[in-house]
Amino acid sequence: MMEDTMVAPQELAVQPKKELTPKEEKTVPARYYVPNTDIHETDEALTLVMEMPGVEKKNIDVKLENDVLRIEGRIDFSKYEGLDPVYAEYNVGHFSRTFALSNKIDQDRIQADLQDGILTLTLPKAKQALPRQIPIN
Repeated sequence: MMEDTMVAPQELAVQPKKELTPKEEKTVPARYYVPNTDIHETDEALTLVMEMPGVEKKNIDVKLENDVLRIEGRIDFSKYEGLDPVYAEYNVGHFSRTFALSNKIDQDRIQADLQDGILTLTLPKAKQALPRQIPIN
């Protein structure tokens, strides 16, 4: 006899945006949020997938300085002028996040791609950090 393996439906919960509490002050008087980020690892690279809804390619800065990867996405607020939302589940604001990189990342080969509000960063591992097979004599 086969058991019924139906999974109970789960309620959808709204995830509030986490407001960034910066260590340094921003020169732009606006709220900054921490973009939701997934990190995947393979033998060859780390992949960071970040949600940045409403941010255009021209308004994203990805900078690397002193082993710190800094990502900033700015919203064009002119698109929201005059709108009076009846209901809103997330606040509109800029995005900012930083990551400290180790020497296991080949910093010269980092790549970034933006598709439909999703920023994907590929951080290739340095050659010395790649797994390798040791021959037995």
